[in-house]
Amino acid sequence: MSTEVIIALLASFAISVVLSPIIIPFLKRLKIGQTERTEGVQSHLEKAGTPTMGGLIILISVLVTSLFFVRRYPNIIPVLFLTLGFGIIGFLDDYLKVVLRRSDGLLPKQKMLGQIIVTTIFLAYILIVDKSFLTMRIPFSDQYFDCKWITVPLVYLAVIGTVNGVNFTDGLDGLATGVTTMVAVFFTAVSIGLGGGIEPITAAVTGALLGFLLFNVYPAQVFMGDTGSLALGGFVAGAAYVLKMPWIILVVGLIYLVEVLSVMIQVTYFKKTGGKRFFKMAPIHHHFELCGWSETRVVAVFTVVTALLCLLGLVLVS
Repeated sequence: MSTEVIIALLASFAISVVLSPIIIPFLKRLKIGQTERTEGVQSHLEKAGTPTMGGLIILISVLVTSLFFVRRYPNIIPVLFLTLGFGIIGFLDDYLKVVLRRSDGLLPKQKMLGQIIVTTIFLAYILIVDKSFLTMRIPFSDQYFDCKWITVPLVYLAVIGTVNGVNFTDGLDGLATGVTTMVAVFFTAVSIGLGGGIEPITAAVTGALLGFLLFNVYPAQVFMGDTGSLALGGFVAGAAYVLKMPWIILVVGLIYLVEVLSVMIQVTYFKKTGGKRFFKMAPIHHHFELCGWSETRVVAVFTVVTALLCLLGLVLVS
């Protein structure tokens, strides 16, 4: 591991740890608190009022750290753009919900429009700067596959799908943080091994998440909110594309996919059966809670599963 990677990780971790005791009380003073559904998991009602928008801590840590490496590692730029772009959308959503007290935050159409705009700019950037980002590395080989005509729709599907997958995963103390830490470590190892040139930002995300986890682990002192979850989704999608392996999201990000599919299945089944539920509650991490699993057990299992999937991912790209 290069010295720069270690420096990026430690610097981002330090910024995250230093910022948290400053930003968390500030969010409390602004009364930027989490609201919980009364029809949801009853044990979560005690979380009401816990400061949210903690994703700002992650974003600031990653941005400040990454800026020191951008000149030497230009491949960081598209990853950082997606991270910040989706982070801004999440911030606007959180701000409207918890500061201006607009219950729904951004309207679904507004949120989707924002996601499409950010993804379009990302696509335009890589089309202009380096079209090779739109090819895919074939597992177990050094060969690359040109997606040709499916490239554009695939970008929108992969990016927006991943962003919303991470968003759905952020429902338990430390869940999205722990799972994405594993994914960030994976991308760091792959970038170093393949010369992807994004290891400073992947290491920065790892450090920021580890620092944030100290305050986000059960019982959480702060939640990342959409500010953090959408930003992390952008990071995962951006890193996968710059490393030319968007398919790897289906492996290392399987938890994100399962979370999204659980919601889609639940909604579809509910409509088709006139009100019946396929799961006890969706996203699926709540289903396991209602089956008797503790919150910490769900987080531990999902994180361990992701760690194992990341090991599988290393085998596939080696």
